[in-house]
This record gives sequence, C-alpha cells and structure tokens, in this order.
Amino acid sequence: MPKLWLLLLLAFAPASSSVAATASVFDTYDLLELKLEAPFRELIAKAQQDENYAVAGKLTIVDKSGERDRDAIDVKISTRGHTSKQTSECEFPKLKIAFPQGAEGSIFAGTKAVKLGTHCGDRGDSELTRKYGRLANEKEPHREALAYRVLHALGVPTLRARPARVTYLFRDDDGSGPLVRNAMLLEDDDQAARRYGAKAQLTEDTFESAQSMMAPADVARLAFAEAMLGNFDWCLRFEPGDRYRCDNRHPLWNMLALVRDSGPALPVIYDFDLTGFVVPRHIWFTQAFSEAFLPSRSQPEVEVLGQLQRTRSLFPRELLDATRKAFVDRKTEALQALRDATVDDEGRRLAQSYVTAFYRFLEDDEFYRPVVVVKGTRAFLDTAGTRPACGDASQVPVGTPVGEPLEKNGALIKVRLLDVFWRWAPPSECKAIHQQPVWIRSDAVASDYPR
Repeated sequence: MPKLWLLLLLAFAPASSSVAATASVFDTYDLLELKLEAPFRELIAKAQQDENYAVAGKLTIVDKSGERDRDAIDVKISTRGHTSKQTSECEFPKLKIAFPQGAEGSIFAGTKAVKLGTHCGDRGDSELTRKYGRLANEKEPHREALAYRVLHALGVPTLRARPARVTYLFRDDDGSGPLVRNAMLLEDDDQAARRYGAKAQLTEDTFESAQSMMAPADVARLAFAEAMLGNFDWCLRFEPGDRYRCDNRHPLWNMLALVRDSGPALPVIYDFDLTGFVVPRHIWFTQAFSEAFLPSRSQPEVEVLGQLQRTRSLFPRELLDATRKAFVDRKTEALQALRDATVDDEGRRLAQSYVTAFYRFLEDDEFYRPVVVVKGTRAFLDTAGTRPACGDASQVPVGTPVGEPLEKNGALIKVRLLDVFWRWAPPSECKAIHQQPVWIRSDAVASDYPR
C-alpha cells in the first residue's frame, strides 16, 4: 500500500500537471481588458423567466501592445449562477460566454465557453446584500480571482481564473453609454474536467459520499483549503447520514466531483464570492460563532479555526499532520500570490488576515487545542446542573473546541464552546452557547483528539 506521504505528495502536485500545457487565456494572471457587446438589458430581463435564454454578442480582446483592438469574436451570452441571478442580489448577474464558431487565432482558441464573474452591482463596500451578504460592487471579482490564485499556488484543485476589465457595450442602449467595470474570467466546468483528465462528473443524484468515492487525502486538502478562505458556502457529504450544514440537502455544493479512468473521484472546489477573502464580514457570524472565543476577538481567526477544528473529527491524526505539512511547505508560494495579485488594498488585507490565521493554527500546537472528548457531556448555565444551556439540545458533540477555563467549581469548569459542527446554529439556534460561557465537566476535556 502506498505510504501516506506519497499520497499527499501526489495530491499536492500542481493542478495543471495532468495535461500538457497549452496557450490559454489562463496562462497568466495579468489583467485582461475586454469589450463585450450584446443586448444586455434584454438578456437580464428575459433570463428571469427563462434560465436558458441567450443572446448573440461580440467579444473583443483589447490589444494595447498594438494600440488597436483585435478582431471581434462572435459569442453567445447567457446568465449563470445560483443566488446571484436573484435581482435582490445582483443587478448585473454572472455571465457565461460561449464560442459557437470557435475562437481560433486568439487566446480563447480551443475554448468552448468561459465564465464571467461580473461586478454584480454598484453598492458601497459596507452595503452587503441582505439575504446572503454579498459584496455587490466591482471590487468583488478581483478579490475572488485572488482566492483562485492562492489555491493554485497551494496545489489545490480548482478552476482557473484571471482578473479582467470589461467594457460592456449595450446594443439596447438607453443613452447612458458603455459600462466599464472590473470582472473575472473563470474556466468552464467542462474545460476543467478535460484538464484534469476526467471522463464524467458526478451529480447530486449519483454522488454517495466522500468516504466511499473520494481519496481521504483529497478530501482533507479541500477541507483545509475552504478553512483558509473563510468559505462556508460549500457542502460535501463526508459519510452516509452526514447532516453538517447543508449536506443532507446538497451532498455536493460548489464543487465538482470528477470521475477519471481509474482511482477515486477528484473534488474540485470553486465559487468563492461569499468567502472571507471577498466580503468584509459574514452577516451570519453571530448565529454560529462568537468572536469572544479567542483573545484576539478576530472574526477571521474564529472562522478559520472553526473549520480547521472540525477536520479533527473527520480524519486520523496521521492524515491531519501530513495535510498540515503539505500546506506549510507551500506557504511561500501562497504569500507570493497574495503580494502579486491584482486586487484593491482592502481586499489584499482581508485575504492576508485569513491566510495569516490559517498558518498560525497549522504551524504551532494550537491546532490540537482542548476539545470535548467524552460522549454525553452536557452544558449547563449553573454549577448545580439544573439549567441546561440549550434544553434538550445541551449535549456537546465530541470534538467541540473548548476555550480557556474562566472559572472552576469542583469537577466543573466554565468555558466558551466553539460550535464547529453548527450544532446550535439555525434552525436549531441556541444563543446561550454562542453568547456566553457554560459549565461542563473538566474531565470531559482533553487535547489528544483524535488519538
């Protein structure tokens, strides 16, 4: 049987190593300037009733070196996305650009389609969308492109991305003229599948669980990567019956599961517009966590720690340590990607806060911090054990991180709990756990988990 270290070495090989390198729009992270002409108002209006509605358009690559525009490419344009297609979220939704007649002679040669991450809207930096907390302005696309770039530097399978600047020319112009905004070009799912040598993709109906269909090293890698990004908009059914967050409804969410000629399915993660790299805050934070859990009172640190600590209940210690080492070995590349990226200053600072927290917890003993290790441990609001913190839901899952003891009373300690399993988040919300310390037995807590 191959050694675990060999499996991790192969798992963290550069994402493009499975196919021969070819000239592509994604061969560089340089800002790409484009012109896109189409009846956009017609498209956005009619796509609300018909999700498959598409319009004809023209795409032009702005060639500054020659001081002229290259020849326009005939394209088909449609809207795409899940929540971003809702008008309450984005006034200008994400787009998909298809090349029905090909794009030979350009950087899109051999590409059937490409995704375009748009600016979504023109709201202020602090005005997040009400339902999902999206940053709806042109800073978002370049921040999201940075997330893809850092993942690529770390060898995490994902789509390829590139920052862009797009001039939208409205054929159904109302007199307001062209619209020029930042954007992000993103590799199409089918193109990515071919790049990874996949022959098929699993769907929510055909996917069983990560435990039965994916390699543990690949799954551990993606869980660590999502923690680094501060991303909670993803789901993967780890094992049958897994009900963490949305897995029972969506066994696969914001990730591809690629089937190759041999071996387990490969998870490829994508869609990072709601990550900590992008949004200045998560509007749901207080429904699941408390910044008081850490002395720093840093929300990015709490979010990163929360997802990292959950991995201790998913993987054996040997795999956890091997995955930690693999990420630490690429720390230099990740930091270089942060420095070199095309992104606004605040976006770079946000990303830096998550990456710094991630490596802080990986590189020292804080990774194996105290957690509840005794099944059946209950949380109380009093030392007499007469006031359960959450009624019938007061039992604390094994693996729940415990903060520094604030008080001691006999066999009990008063501590804050970190709800890494979202045990007390909506719809089963328990504000007591999130907002205040509770009493638990001190002998139910240990650091050597998993053993």
